[in-house]
Amino acid sequence: MPDDITLLLGGRLYSRWQRYRIDSDFLKGADAWQLQLGLPDQVFPVDAVRGAPVKVKIHGEVILTGRIDSVRRDVSRKGLTLMLSGRDLAAILVDCAAPIFSARQLTLDEGIAAIVRPLGITRIRIQAQGMTRHDSIHLEPGERAWDALVKLASGRGLWPWMDPDGTLVIGGPDYTAPPVATLVLSREPGKSNVMSLSDTRNIQGCYSELTVLAQSHALPGEGEKFAVVDVSAPLEGDVSVDDGPDMADTSGETGHYNRSHTEHDPTVPYYRPQIIITGDIDNRQQLEYKARKAMADARLSGLDIIAQVSGHRTPSGELWKPGQRVRVVSEPHGIDAVYFLMGRTFSGGLPDGQTSQLRFKEDGIWIPDAYPSKKHGKKHAKNETAIVPVWE
Repeated sequence: MPDDITLLLGGRLYSRWQRYRIDSDFLKGADAWQLQLGLPDQVFPVDAVRGAPVKVKIHGEVILTGRIDSVRRDVSRKGLTLMLSGRDLAAILVDCAAPIFSARQLTLDEGIAAIVRPLGITRIRIQAQGMTRHDSIHLEPGERAWDALVKLASGRGLWPWMDPDGTLVIGGPDYTAPPVATLVLSREPGKSNVMSLSDTRNIQGCYSELTVLAQSHALPGEGEKFAVVDVSAPLEGDVSVDDGPDMADTSGETGHYNRSHTEHDPTVPYYRPQIIITGDIDNRQQLEYKARKAMADARLSGLDIIAQVSGHRTPSGELWKPGQRVRVVSEPHGIDAVYFLMGRTFSGGLPDGQTSQLRFKEDGIWIPDAYPSKKHGKKHAKNETAIVPVWE
């Protein structure tokens, strides 16, 4: 039975779509949607205006909350056609500048609230273990709110995205969740449940070692010791961090000190180094988060698996959504492993009917520091998950 796609606009539901496309992807700042509606009544809806709030639902389940970006109204001999396109509530963060402010000693949720509150984001959820306090936050004039949000989240090794209900989430995936489905591409007729499957492997953008350089401010009373790092020196082991005791004690002083952290990717078959220079950091842990996030992003670029399936649901009846883990078995590709669903696109209309494009990445790599205790096998860690109101 086909899934009914409905659009809630101005208190009315619209469902007779000629074609549609609805995206959801962790790696995109704002999820996009496009809908084309035939109008047998020969009247354009008065509520279909740019900026209007909408909800997109499948059988009553909300899959996107956002606003209309553009409205196109066509009139021809065949009748009236209305084409709407827009994005979810993260669009305003992608399009608009962040408020200009500087602050000290803010927790992660306080810093995020200061960025998104003036832009009307009403709910935040921190989905990770362990929060950090930022010694200082400074936003430049003209800096996009989304870029500021990403920068703030990356200091804890996290990533922002928008849930279907309009909640801004800062966190990462839970890789201990069981796979929701098995996709099979077989040479034998009748055994496949995918329409097509593409496997792309690429070394461009991948590095055998990645070094992140940053500058740290010594604050009064810190009492830490720092050393200038020679990044051309040979590296031993898997990780290199500048902990050298060669500098004099800086307790009670204010200054600038160099920090360095190096991550390695054992899947790259030959020496491919990269150095990234980032801005000011508060402490060494923040630098390590940034380095691991940068290496995870580089490693993710090396694999793309795209599957096209019929319908919008898993075999068990659950809607496809980013964050799911899926087992992929393909005889022609020689694949049999669990992958992470990074993004999906629901499409409908002639000639293919309802289909879903599923975009997979390597499992367990993206945002490795959201649940560090689960990654290391601990069972009794407390999750830092809370709803944070940011608008009165």
